[in-house]
Amino acid sequence: MVTAERLDLALLRDDEGNSVRITVLGPLQGVAGGLSAEIVVDTPFVAGRVALSLWRSRLTEWGEALDRLGAGEDIAWLHVQRGPAVHIHLNGERDCPEVVVEDVLVSMTTVRVPIDLPSDWIATHRGMLAAVLDAWDGHLSPE
Repeated sequence: MVTAERLDLALLRDDEGNSVRITVLGPLQGVAGGLSAEIVVDTPFVAGRVALSLWRSRLTEWGEALDRLGAGEDIAWLHVQRGPAVHIHLNGERDCPEVVVEDVLVSMTTVRVPIDLPSDWIATHRGMLAAVLDAWDGHLSPE
């Protein structure tokens, strides 16, 4: 049985109180090899959360998205699949990175959060991804 604790896959936040967090909560009930997760948006203006299901392929895609961000490209993660999507624009409307969370399927809501990220945030997130994969490797299906 997997006993790993909740782990953050992403924690994008700044000193202004804006944050977007993706947390792995544990095994996905009723689905072998999947993980239950949530996306939490918290700002001084708006707060919300949406459930997210993760598989090894989605975690691999997150790693590829981090590589593209490191190369200076904007990303859209999970944008062609059912459920919420996360977009990261390195140069948003407020002259800083912004994270856009879309939940088109359930709430039909989109939230755009400007976040002044530290210079090492991509390396930090690569480490978070590695920690999630290390903790849950035995549970995740090979695909």
